[in-house]
Amino acid sequence: MPKMKSHTGTGKRVRVTGKGKIMKQQAGLRHNLEKKSSTRTRRLTGVVEAAKSDVKRLKKLLGR
Repeated sequence: MPKMKSHTGTGKRVRVTGKGKIMKQQAGLRHNLEKKSSTRTRRLTGVVEAAKSDVKRLKKLLGR
């Protein structure tokens, strides 16, 4: 049986903390920034914990 390979694209987009939480960048800060208010763009900066519904899928992609 061959080894399981982790999804390299997911590995670049997601980080696992020491306690096992999955952290990701918030969506919506790549384009059309002139339309978005300063408050909104400030709120979108930084990393957040991934949604509970996505965690199982992300862990499988990361090979955990």
